[in-house]
Amino acid sequence: MKTLVIVAFLGLILYNLGAGLYYMLVDVGTTKRTVNALTKRIGLSVLLILLVVAGIATGYIQPHGVGR
Repeated sequence: MKTLVIVAFLGLILYNLGAGLYYMLVDVGTTKRTVNALTKRIGLSVLLILLVVAGIATGYIQPHGVGR
């Protein structure tokens, strides 16, 4: 379940990144759709990082310890 949530967040982040690129090329600075799409992407990225940190802190997510 936790992997599905993380993958879903990454999918939404990539979708908003692509939408921002599309709006940047199509609108040519006439609307704020590019800014809105990239703002959503940043918000989702921050939320995902906070969820992962909270999951590790509560023990729900176990870090695998690469490099130990």
